[in-house]
Amino acid sequence: MKNKSLKILFIIFGSIFFISFLAMLMESGLSSGKIAVVNVKGVLIESSSIIDEIKQYRKNSAIKAIILRVDSPGGAVVPSQEIYEEIKRTTKVKPVVVSMGSVAASGGYYISCPATKIIANPGTLTGSIGVLLELPNIKGLLDKIGVKAEVIKSGKYKDITSPFKNIQPDEKEVLQRLIDDVHEQFVKAVSEERKIPLENVRKIADGRVFTGNKAKELGLIDEIGDFEYAVKVAAKLGKIRGEPEIVYKKTSIIKELFKGDTESIIRRIIPHLQIYYLYSPQIKD
Repeated sequence: MKNKSLKILFIIFGSIFFISFLAMLMESGLSSGKIAVVNVKGVLIESSSIIDEIKQYRKNSAIKAIILRVDSPGGAVVPSQEIYEEIKRTTKVKPVVVSMGSVAASGGYYISCPATKIIANPGTLTGSIGVLLELPNIKGLLDKIGVKAEVIKSGKYKDITSPFKNIQPDEKEVLQRLIDDVHEQFVKAVSEERKIPLENVRKIADGRVFTGNKAKELGLIDEIGDFEYAVKVAAKLGKIRGEPEIVYKKTSIIKELFKGDTESIIRRIIPHLQIYYLYSPQIKD
């Protein structure tokens, strides 16, 4: 009798364990999986926060794909290049889909290049493959008020970007070579990541912007679609079954207040002597 009771208990517990194990397998097989969204909004003046977020999602096995939601006119060169490299590393581990918002130009396009897929809206402004260096010159103003700046330097070009003097022809040549070098880096990155012949990229790498429709025609993006479409593409690339769970990083109220950067804020935040990939349309009367 005792042995019979033990057998019954063994069968009951065994059945419970088997059913639980089977349910776990079924749940695992039918689980939707997660897609992480990294928002890149405004002017790119630093890269660490975006890179840290991408790294976190790359290392998280529950995250099957990453969507980079880009709504940026670009920014400083080095932060753009650092984010670009991080995305390249990430695509070797899991798919990264770029979903372009209103603007994904210059540095905003640069960081998008290495993504697994680039998706833009028909009216998205993108492209602007170019480099910009603006040097303020207040010499005329100082001359009017009788102020003169004396400079002691260790080399001929040490004060090449000084706002207290007019730039000379030979100095312009030095700076132009610098800009051309950085511009060529941009062109090669686009050519390599988008599989477009170098000469074809050079033809359109004059700083002009394109709509999403035109960018697709030129091969700068892959598909036309909104954010919801990007989610579907990411889910497919990440081999997610069913409805994916979308993961966002929590942001503070202070950060939210600074999302809408204006042209005047850009000029104050970014140092004038910084070289940057920035789509900066001039408003004329």
